[in-house]
Amino acid sequence: MSSDGILIIGANQAGAQLACGLREHGVTAPVTLVGAEPHLPYRRPPLSKAFLAGEAAADSMLLRPATYYRDRGIDVVTGEWISEVSMAVGGGAASTARGRAFEFDQLALTVGGTPRRLSVPGADLGNVLYLRDLADALALREGLASAEHVVVIGGGFIGLEAAAVARARGCQVAVVEALPQLMARAVAPVVADFYADAHRRRGVQVLLGSGVAALSGEGAVRSVELADGTSLRADLVLVGIGIVAHTELAEQLGLEVAGGGILVDELGRTSRAGVVAAGDCTSMRVPGGIRRIESVANAIDQARAAAATLAGLRDPLATVPWFWSDQGDLKMQTAGLSTGFDEVVLRGDVTTEQFSALYYRDGRLIAIDAINAPRDYMAVRKILESGGGVPREAAADMTRPLADFLVRTRSTPSLVP
Repeated sequence: MSSDGILIIGANQAGAQLACGLREHGVTAPVTLVGAEPHLPYRRPPLSKAFLAGEAAADSMLLRPATYYRDRGIDVVTGEWISEVSMAVGGGAASTARGRAFEFDQLALTVGGTPRRLSVPGADLGNVLYLRDLADALALREGLASAEHVVVIGGGFIGLEAAAVARARGCQVAVVEALPQLMARAVAPVVADFYADAHRRRGVQVLLGSGVAALSGEGAVRSVELADGTSLRADLVLVGIGIVAHTELAEQLGLEVAGGGILVDELGRTSRAGVVAAGDCTSMRVPGGIRRIESVANAIDQARAAAATLAGLRDPLATVPWFWSDQGDLKMQTAGLSTGFDEVVLRGDVTTEQFSALYYRDGRLIAIDAINAPRDYMAVRKILESGGGVPREAAADMTRPLADFLVRTRSTPSLVP
């Protein structure tokens, strides 16, 4: 009997991991990986860091060479955007915007997301850029080469990483954040305040609680007009106000969408049998509700779980989420989910730019933000993975290593309650 095999929509890090995972699990059915970009799957984190700074070449970011996929019988199709998908009993079909068709028995959605667009007058002017893919990063890197005044709209991780690169290149940089703190959805106020002060010490103008009213210029942007009447000179504007997950195909299939993403469980399963999903397009049930976890580590772990599911195995997502952000010489490493924290204990001195923030909920350690403190990060990550904890009264004691609290005999907790 012939098989239409497995179709993976989204040739990104999650998609590539899922395809390779299927072969590692011994799946011999045809595997097709389809992506809209003209490139083989590559690593995205360097786009706002080393690649933007000119310290990494595009080829160095490829996850695998073409021969790797070819030798494993993985058909990678680039430059095709799948716009329609349908399923019936036993399989389904998908078609691209250019009319190419794919049939499948099982389906994986690793479709990622797209930058949220700025909706103010002048947002369509030239030199108003976003950063999500390699083409975006190339345009931004080229723009920074000649820009003198750069305005970053949005004080999240991507915007702050790019701001640090722009400042290091000698640009005059302003970061405009509508909320009263940087990285508001991800870190505690004490960590956000540290980063605001640290960027200011490095010459970045940080404006909090500042809404953008309009962008001005003729053909290309020349200034950013704020809601309070302030005008900022701008040769280049980078907009970093979040990611909107691609859920259109999921909605065509009637999959459950919640929390801004395709809802999956710890096995990568969606609400429909035969369909899995992984990466930035997904959401999960976590303590405190449903949320999307936008990180490469989560995308890889979800893809591994989803590959096992399609292979008929059970390998649940059970790792503790982790993430990192390089903002110039400030390296933040995060482990765990701080959602719903009610207390933060600082370990170390923030004035040294080397400290950690340990997050607690109901007296239990749930996460850490470690700034230039890799030992704290690795210790807490292992503690969380082992099911252990650190007493609040001991967390700030610099005379006792956090690794002392590692409990090796406990099982790894699942993210799904």
